[in-house]
Amino acid sequence: MGAAGSGRYGLVARAVTLWVLTSVAPRTADAQAMAEPAVSSAAARTMDAALQPGTSRQAFDPEQATEAYLATLDEETRATSKEYTEGGYWLGIIGLFYGLAVAFFLLNTALSARMRTTAERISGRKPLQTALYGVQYILITTVLLLPLSVYSGFIREHRYGFSTQSLGGYVSDRFIGLAVSLILVSVLLVLLYGAIRRAPRTWWIWGAGVSLGFLAVIAFISPVYLAPLFNRYEPLEEGSLKDRVLAMARANGVPADEVYQYDASKRTTKISANVSGVFGTTRISLNDNLLDRGTDEEIEAVMAHEIGHFALHAASEFFVFFGVVLVVGFAFVRWGFDRALARWGSGWGVLDVGDVAGLPLFLILFSLYSAAITPITNGFIRSNEVEADIYGLNAAREPDGFSTIILKLGEYRKVDPGPLEEWLFYDHPSARNRILMAMRWKAEQPEERRD
Repeated sequence: MGAAGSGRYGLVARAVTLWVLTSVAPRTADAQAMAEPAVSSAAARTMDAALQPGTSRQAFDPEQATEAYLATLDEETRATSKEYTEGGYWLGIIGLFYGLAVAFFLLNTALSARMRTTAERISGRKPLQTALYGVQYILITTVLLLPLSVYSGFIREHRYGFSTQSLGGYVSDRFIGLAVSLILVSVLLVLLYGAIRRAPRTWWIWGAGVSLGFLAVIAFISPVYLAPLFNRYEPLEEGSLKDRVLAMARANGVPADEVYQYDASKRTTKISANVSGVFGTTRISLNDNLLDRGTDEEIEAVMAHEIGHFALHAASEFFVFFGVVLVVGFAFVRWGFDRALARWGSGWGVLDVGDVAGLPLFLILFSLYSAAITPITNGFIRSNEVEADIYGLNAAREPDGFSTIILKLGEYRKVDPGPLEEWLFYDHPSARNRILMAMRWKAEQPEERRD
């Protein structure tokens, strides 16, 4: 169960909007939170009344029950979650500008052109030249982006108490990730630039198709070949919990006869689970943090949500949606690339769109496009998550377990953003909206109301 870029109003306007959201509007909520204890006696009485088993359908108030659940979050957790989430917004904007700056640096210093020339000196074959350029690009950008990567992935996570990883473990992960990137990115670039050179007029269509096909292959191999590079996977111990999860999986068409747990606690305190893979590599997995911190009811609610993604064919929907996103994005790159190259190409040493030295320009344009449509992609993902939430409630029939696990996610995900904030930044519904949905489900299921 799982929130950056420039919209049509521009990055500056978006930053101003962010300042208003995080510096002005939230103060009212902070003041209200500071004015009452974490779980006041009134809130406790509200929860007792709202969640009382056997309460009549008319007497059960989903809004009241939602407020009662949210009131159980202590003041310190709310403040930390709010600060961590809002800091993540700014980090996303900084990351975008930082990445753009690195790409401009590679172009304006003609370093990208020199990298291409180096690859050409080593080999006369275009595919190998592209792969060699890809290796140089990954190594150089990894070094240039390292300060922000270390801050966001290690220093910041430790600062907020979410990371359990030693520096040695972090460095090891980075090297494994680098090795994987060197292989996969080089393969993708060979395929992509091969398509561009073979179809100079319609390359943007073929390029989008190649990219989407590559993503499908990654989805296929990831559960079996990539994920185990970073975590140890082992079968969940036999017991009633495993039996119930597998029963849900079988009842909802998931082709899996095993549930795996993996050792995320060596890296983070965050909880997670997934049903991943396609075409015979489907795997049901949950991390050890979820096992250690979640009740059986909470774990069942989480796994029902993940099973819901599979049963609702979320992967197919994602491929169709992001296929359209890629085609439009590649069309935008085609339009912008030709214009930028006509004006600045000679200084950059980039010959045409089939010249791999133009990769930084390609990525600049695609990054701007991706940032601009972030609210759209977030909206699509949120809609997908709502569908899985509802499916999971019907499959597990654990609205209270669902609500309490959502509150645990609230440790690092602001629980009650404003509507504009949620629309701009959230790729999952907020905790308030998810719990309210569960309580509305519960209101229509009198037999499910129990302690």
